[in-house]
Amino acid sequence: MQKTAFIWDLDGTLLDSYEAILSGIEETFGQFSIPYDKESVREFILKYSVQDLLEQVAEERNLDAEVLNQVRAQSLAEKNAQVVLMPGAREVLAYADQAGIQQFVYTHKGDNARTILRDLGLESYFTEILTSQSGFARKPSPEAATYLLDKYQLDPENTYYIGDRTLDVEFAQNSGLQSINFLESSYEGNHRIQELADIPHISEDWGREDCVSFVTET
Repeated sequence: MQKTAFIWDLDGTLLDSYEAILSGIEETFGQFSIPYDKESVREFILKYSVQDLLEQVAEERNLDAEVLNQVRAQSLAEKNAQVVLMPGAREVLAYADQAGIQQFVYTHKGDNARTILRDLGLESYFTEILTSQSGFARKPSPEAATYLLDKYQLDPENTYYIGDRTLDVEFAQNSGLQSINFLESSYEGNHRIQELADIPHISEDWGREDCVSFVTET
């Protein structure tokens, strides 16, 4: 029986970080005198990405998107303390670890992601952490997944990309992976969850021998 593997997204999935992200964007826009509407920005980055937002704003205002991103990244790094775990995150990571499920991260965050995971005491759960600075094409390109599948001899049918956006489902689909997501999708490989605590109950295929108790903190 092939082993199960989890590849995790971070923002909005394991990390409750959108308020810190929005605050960083607001500060960046302020430095460049760019009008900021929180709800419009939130809606845009949930549908697309922060990078897409910065590139669009840079084009509209004849600015350098890379400079905008550097300013935003510095602002966000100063807000690490504002980033907290999503409910059930620590418990589901521990569940997977005890069940022998190999775990990875692929995120569009920069290497600051490693600092956040280390500060939260989570870094040791992951075999490898891939960030925007790892050199792979951005989601939904399957490039990062192909790297992990090949390097660790993972079975795509038993490898789940866990995320919170349509982009994450598209990445899983393009990569031939299973998907666990907070959203509905027409992709037949997608398993919708309401909360992270749902993950251990998704598939009986993980096997009774892999089952461990899973209790979230109250």
